[in-house]
Amino acid sequence: MDLSEIVSHYDERLRTDAYADVDASANGLQVGPDAREIEHVAFAVDAVAETAAAAADAGADLLVTHHGLSWGGIERVTGRQYDRIAPLIEHDVALYVSHLPLDGHPELGNAAGIADLLGLIDVEGFGSVGPETVGLRGSADALARADVHALLDDELDHGGTGVRCLDFGPETIEDVAVLTGAGADFLDEAVAAGVDAFVTGEPKGKTYHEAKEAGINVFCGTHYGTETFGVRSLMALAESWGVETTYLDVPTGL
Repeated sequence: MDLSEIVSHYDERLRTDAYADVDASANGLQVGPDAREIEHVAFAVDAVAETAAAAADAGADLLVTHHGLSWGGIERVTGRQYDRIAPLIEHDVALYVSHLPLDGHPELGNAAGIADLLGLIDVEGFGSVGPETVGLRGSADALARADVHALLDDELDHGGTGVRCLDFGPETIEDVAVLTGAGADFLDEAVAAGVDAFVTGEPKGKTYHEAKEAGINVFCGTHYGTETFGVRSLMALAESWGVETTYLDVPTGL
């Protein structure tokens, strides 16, 4: 399958162009030629030296990640940036990235994965970034807070650090907002939406008191742990196209 075809399919499905003015990430193809044959694609949450080297070791022609290398441009390819790009160039591995487009996609996104895990219904966009949304909210079937905590703790790839629960809301959860990764700043929007629980990745110092004062449950499943769903969905797409795939799991515990 040609690289240009894969890029076109992903860009169209993820609506990459719609996020061009609201995302610091340079989404789409970040490293590689305009066209080349792709037989093997590796998938990871982060484009870092470890995953770049692992993709090369696996014999991948393309690495697809959620967090890429270019955030507002690359001024110099030295130090850490060199260490991350060098394995890709040396082993002729292209890099495709999808950040915010993959966070809130209603079917393929990170929030969608957690919404499916919790069995949410009547799901709609949540977490406004300009004209787009980067999360989801939906209704739950009277879930016990303790059960939600246990389910997230069992299913999220948090690297053994566990899922933190700020249990300041009702014990029975019927409405949930999800915004993965560094979504703590969207807590006020979750409160305004009137949900019983907010699921995100990493908290901020202020999150504790904000949640307590608002009377809302907050589940923090780590940045990495809440953002494996999107790249796994993209991997499933690639497999449906007949491409060999490899998933590179490098949990951070953060």
